[in-house]
Amino acid sequence: PWSSSPASPPPMHRRLLLILTQRFSDFEVLLRWKSRMKRRKLLRKNAYYSYTQGLYGVDIAAAYFVLCLKGGFRFVGHSEWFRADHKGKFNWDFLNHKDTPLEEVDMSYTIINYTGLSNLEAQRSLRTLSVRGCSEVDDWFLARLHVFQDSLEELDISHCPQITPGGLAALRNLKGLRRLDVSSLPRISTPGLVIILLEEMLPQCEVIASGYDHSLKPEEVEEERSQDHAHEGMQRVPKKR
Repeated sequence: PWSSSPASPPPMHRRLLLILTQRFSDFEVLLRWKSRMKRRKLLRKNAYYSYTQGLYGVDIAAAYFVLCLKGGFRFVGHSEWFRADHKGKFNWDFLNHKDTPLEEVDMSYTIINYTGLSNLEAQRSLRTLSVRGCSEVDDWFLARLHVFQDSLEELDISHCPQITPGGLAALRNLKGLRRLDVSSLPRISTPGLVIILLEEMLPQCEVIASGYDHSLKPEEVEEERSQDHAHEGMQRVPKKR
């Protein structure tokens, strides 16, 4: 309609805004469909691999689950790591290690969640677990880690956006933990206090906590500044002769 008008057409941003207003319901349906597809994929990827477990046993099923989520692992007594590449392709030689449990698992930046952890629960020799940067790892996930309390020695949960201080309290069950990385957890507002509590709960564990601002809060900074000014004022008072 603007092309038939003698007036100049409106700016591009106004035209785009008008289109979005007219097609709001269409965009809303599209976003809902995209959200449902994402949720369905998440559920499918974290499903319990009961069929694979029935064919090959719990160890191969756990290994297959890790690789399908583009993770990596190492069997007990072996130095070789099996990993999926960025396209999700991996070496099928892991099938030759039936009845060999997993000792180290790296699920960093995957979509593993609370439900998918059930595929690893039978791995009672699991010594190292990394879920660094996993967007679906939350407090429920941490609460379920108690099944590894007799074996787990190293845990990396850094850069996980859904973890809260309440979820970290569940780690008190992991008495064998020797190294814990809780760096850059965005929902931790008082890192200093959280680190102290973790060290009290797990006295034998080394707690790694980088990526936080350990400086004073604004009100503490202001109070410190006022005290400094008062101290300077006292020093400037002339002495009586």
